[in-house]
Amino acid sequence: MPRKVLITGASSGIGRDIARIFDSMGCELILVARREDRLKALASCLNGTPRIIAMDIGNAENAMALYEMTKDENIDILINNAGFGLWGGFSETSTEREVEMIRLNVEAMHVLFKLFLKDFKAKNSGKILNVASAAAFAPGPYMAAYYASKAYVLRLTQAVAHELKEENSSVTVSALCPGPVSTEFNKVAGVNFSMRPLSSKKVARYAVMNMLRGKTVIIPGTTVKLAAFASKITPSSITCDIVSGIQKKKMG
Repeated sequence: MPRKVLITGASSGIGRDIARIFDSMGCELILVARREDRLKALASCLNGTPRIIAMDIGNAENAMALYEMTKDENIDILINNAGFGLWGGFSETSTEREVEMIRLNVEAMHVLFKLFLKDFKAKNSGKILNVASAAAFAPGPYMAAYYASKAYVLRLTQAVAHELKEENSSVTVSALCPGPVSTEFNKVAGVNFSMRPLSSKKVARYAVMNMLRGKTVIIPGTTVKLAAFASKITPSSITCDIVSGIQKKKMG
């Protein structure tokens, strides 16, 4: 049974629901997000007394600062959940906003993943869940940088998982790849989902259950599982046509 869990992006959506699950298991929590008021509201609903860290981890320097603040906490599980998306043609989206997204989705994720992994390997114990997306399985016209950022999360996690297995390490790493989920994601990204989103609570439960089992790639929902399989056998040009049509519908 894990004793202490660090969760980034804990103020809403999947991160918030994962926090509730681990709280119900009697775990100590460290909750990280930009919005302190949201973190306090969540903490007031939990059985335990979590440590709250209100900070923006959207770059390598801040991610390193978070690690320095928590490295001596004897953390058992890292939930690398913080991230956001951005809709629009690549030549038209805000460069500044897109770079912010890449720094959070890729750079900060990478730093926390690497630093905590080193600690977990040293004690030969621990689990890491990196939140990717079903977007990781395909190129994504009109959300090109977001899809690419989540592909980075997935492929990095898979590669590191293979390294750990070859080393016979007891540490496991997992990538969560959900399709549309009922969270604030679409509001931030500026889109509407073209298919019915899954419940954030159900996705969180499925993610925690499979992460604790050591599963490397976690895909909630039959539809997304089928889409992920289809992406492996479908030419990229056709996949781009399909994704382009889906993304255009999101502006409805």
